Amino acid sequence: QVQLVESGGELVQAGGSLRLSCVASGRTFSGYAMGWFRQAPGKEREFVAAVNWSGTNRNYADSAKDRFTISRVNAKNTVYLQMNSLKPEDTAVYYCAARSPSFADSNLATASQYGYWGRGTQVTVSS
Repeated sequence: QVQLVESGGELVQAGGSLRLSCVASGRTFSGYAMGWFRQAPGKEREFVAAVNWSGTNRNYADSAKDRFTISRVNAKNTVYLQMNSLKPEDTAVYYCAARSPSFADSNLATASQYGYWGRGTQVTVSS
């Protein structure tokens, strides 16, 4: 059974930093792109960041550029999201997702192309 398990979410003050982790298990994720999405209360799920299998292609939402960094360690089946300069509007449940290598590498931001999802981790940024 495929599992994606996120961790690292917590309450943090504005301006602070957090690092989210996502560990994949249950199958080989060779070739899979990995992404982070988030959903705030009353809002739709939105793309945050994604990275292809080799780490050579990274996509970021405009809201995440210059503040967030996505990375992965394939040997550990783990993807990270380093979040700096956090703002109250970053408050959301953050979800990790995996995308099959059958999709082209060019656009990693399309949620419907991700076939596996974690249950999410709550990030709360206080002002």
